[in-house]
Amino acid sequence: MDTKKIPNNTVTRDTKFLAEPTGNIYETVVILSKRANQIAVAEKKELSKKLEEFRGERDTMDEVFENKDQIELSKIYERMPKPDLVAISEFESGELYYRTAEQEGEK
Repeated sequence: MDTKKIPNNTVTRDTKFLAEPTGNIYETVVILSKRANQIAVAEKKELSKKLEEFRGERDTMDEVFENKDQIELSKIYERMPKPDLVAISEFESGELYYRTAEQEGEK
């Protein structure tokens, strides 16, 4: 997904439009929250992995070094769209796959 097309701020959305695919706004909210959590966990793992490269053997709580690359990396992640906005964008564009417990039992 191209994150450049996702707005970085709040956008007013029609709840009827969001509820159409599921038929229930509450189901939609649950789907979106679960996907946003998945995105947040993935981003956190990715950022932690990248920040691990900056951690030295001699770093302690007393020693704080200002690393320009680390600061730039953090700024990049701060500018990224929030996970909930990414989840809503995926849902609206039809890129999000979901299924209910009833559908799993029928198979």
